[in-house]
Amino acid sequence: MLKLETIQKEIAELPPDAQQIIFDLVDVLKKRYFSNLQKPLEKKVQDWSDFIGCMEAEPDLSRNYKTYLSNELDEKYDHR
Repeated sequence: MLKLETIQKEIAELPPDAQQIIFDLVDVLKKRYFSNLQKPLEKKVQDWSDFIGCMEAEPDLSRNYKTYLSNELDEKYDHR
């Protein structure tokens, strides 16, 4: 098993962009493995923040979703 000092030395020798990738990976791992341990009694909540801005939709979709859904279904299944 690698010693902490060896790992630190290896990371210090990498270029800054590679070091940033390692820091990002550590952050992802911490969120994945420790977020559930910090709040054991609370209800687990799915983090959907990664999906913000990943698609376009009508600005009033949250209020008029039934209308949009009905229109889309009519277009898709208009052959009935």
